[in-house]
Amino acid sequence: MESHLPEISREIEGLRDEMVRTLVELVRIPAISPDYGYEGEYDKAQKLLEIIKDWPFDRVEVYNAPDERAKKGVRPNILAYYYGEEGEESERLWILTHLDVVPPGDLSKWESDPFKPVVKEGKVYGRGAEDNGQSLVASLYAVKALMNLGIRPKRTVILAFVSDEETGSEYGIGWLMRNHPELFRKDDLVLVPDGGNEDGTFIEVAEKSILWFRLKVRGKQVHASMPEKGLNAHRVALDLAYHLDRFLHEKYSRRDDLFEPPESTFEPTMVRNPADSPNIAPGEHEVVFDCRVLPDYSLDEILNDVKTFSEDVRGAYLKEIDGKILPEIEVEVLQRLDAPKPTDPNSEIVRLLREAIKKLRGKGVRVGGIGGGTFAAYFRKLGIPAVVWATLDETAHQPNEYARIDNMVEDAKVMAALFVL
Repeated sequence: MESHLPEISREIEGLRDEMVRTLVELVRIPAISPDYGYEGEYDKAQKLLEIIKDWPFDRVEVYNAPDERAKKGVRPNILAYYYGEEGEESERLWILTHLDVVPPGDLSKWESDPFKPVVKEGKVYGRGAEDNGQSLVASLYAVKALMNLGIRPKRTVILAFVSDEETGSEYGIGWLMRNHPELFRKDDLVLVPDGGNEDGTFIEVAEKSILWFRLKVRGKQVHASMPEKGLNAHRVALDLAYHLDRFLHEKYSRRDDLFEPPESTFEPTMVRNPADSPNIAPGEHEVVFDCRVLPDYSLDEILNDVKTFSEDVRGAYLKEIDGKILPEIEVEVLQRLDAPKPTDPNSEIVRLLREAIKKLRGKGVRVGGIGGGTFAAYFRKLGIPAVVWATLDETAHQPNEYARIDNMVEDAKVMAALFVL
């Protein structure tokens, strides 16, 4: 099978223009979550099904997660199977990409309409071009090259195009695993091409735990010239956030060089209070923390520390106003993902990917962990080895996001190599 690699690479190169056209077609469709007030992924899923309807996949299945907020009331998830040499009994390799994209943000920062893609200087510009359109199209055409040449992969390839990655996977891979556990096998191999670096030499095998929490402080709003008549929630929240930030970094300071950065991070990211004038001492204030925590720390312990610390700070400001003891401090968890055990750096999927990159690019790779979250974690929780890899300029979520065409084509060659090695 390995002898087919030069032929497959030439075929993918010949599909370059078609790949660009397909990416442009998909980027035109704003598949944005109802969480942001949009309709979801339905239209994009339909376009993808239209594109592949005449391709000789052995099986294409659509699993619609119900969501009354979305168009047609569903969030689509598509699985396309191309059987290996031993048919349905073959070992299996998944490549998972996501249909959804984030909102475009401030349109004044874009040089073109984010949903009217522009092709120039070897790049395709538009929201979702890199995240995750580049890898979605690469995976499609890695399979199409084999189809065109009449080559069956060594393992069955399952291309999964899922919804809701950008807002938690509740209607995507998480929903599939809860409602259709029969789809997944312990001996599956999994590639998630949704993270990487500019030269494609980093394979991610581990992720930190993710914890987002909001601190909600309630005092009593008063005129800023008479602070004694109320309780300034802003001051309490600033005190709490500053000292909690220092406390978390000092207590959870262990380093693990598998990850980049090698330590846990605790970042205050958002604030909100209702004061709309300089002379108002606000009665409410909120601070949000984004925490990316090394897997050997317990998120339960961190949350208990946050609550205990909040009570200690609250105690320094206690005051009875209008029959109420203030301030009140609430800790609200916005998102939590406890990191599963890392994929073994010596596992079969890591070995195959190393070999494919070495053969096609002549490069060695670095294996490590990241602070971000991908749906590789969902497979690791099931004990299924999963890696995250792609060649990316890392413009995701930015104005003027783009996919580099060479990255898309060359990554398709690496994916195809995984099918035949």
